[in-house]
Amino acid sequence: MPEVTWLLSKLTDPRSIIDILVVTVILFWVLWVAQGTRATQVLRGAIILLVLAYVLATTFSLTTLDWILHRLYPALLFAIPVIFQPEIRRALEQLGHTGTWLRNIPATDVAIQERMVDEVVRAAAQLARLRFGALMVIERETGLQDYADRGVQIDAYLTRQLLINIFYPNSPLHDAAALIRGDRIVAASVVLPLTDNVSAEGQLGTRHRAAIGVTEDSDALAVIVSEETGQISVAHNGRLIRNLDQDRLRRVLRSLLRIDRPESSGTSANGRRPLTQRAASMARGERDRKTSARTPGQTV
Repeated sequence: MPEVTWLLSKLTDPRSIIDILVVTVILFWVLWVAQGTRATQVLRGAIILLVLAYVLATTFSLTTLDWILHRLYPALLFAIPVIFQPEIRRALEQLGHTGTWLRNIPATDVAIQERMVDEVVRAAAQLARLRFGALMVIERETGLQDYADRGVQIDAYLTRQLLINIFYPNSPLHDAAALIRGDRIVAASVVLPLTDNVSAEGQLGTRHRAAIGVTEDSDALAVIVSEETGQISVAHNGRLIRNLDQDRLRRVLRSLLRIDRPESSGTSANGRRPLTQRAASMARGERDRKTSARTPGQTV
């Protein structure tokens, strides 16, 4: 009870409130940067281990364990930059580019996501029919600009024709991945990290291993078209969904991207009618106004 009274007395100082807010923002930013990467699991495991060790040391008065914990805290200052080097580097790069972290916020425009899914699905289906190998990576919350910088910058409007041209055999850009961000193709010929999963290495080709590898390091989605079999697969969270046709691929991508389109109500996720219905309604209203404006002698 005295500790609570002391804590409440400190909160009357504006500097204490500002101090708490600053620490909260820093922790939120660190968690946001680590979201969707393997650093989240590492951070969660480290916190659980430290809390468990501290509880054991204080509850049972374990002197040796308590001594180790007190000596361990300074070592974390050196261990954290080593363990989380990729995430820290990505976060500092985002801060160095003005407004980059704002652009990495997930797109809320459902229409853009639906068009992106439609173009990717149609391109994958045609590439599968032609037996053209392809690897298309859809960026989500985790930024993949590091990989895009190592590829060929395109920054072009996403169309299935462009995707098919990119993966046309013997073209200069066909032999790696195409990175998609929203309704843009950011880069092509992007080299991705291969998975460390030993069991996957023996039975999968380089495209599939690269797709699994990039989804292990981020929350991205990867659509793979096998050059040998023409089969379509989707990699997500280090796992592979195989043997997809055009309809199943569309459903899988819409589900993973959380695109909600009510079929029966005729309304979109934001409560509005679809654009085609609104446009048809406006056209009918325009025709009605023109018809009422005509004189009785005019013919329709």
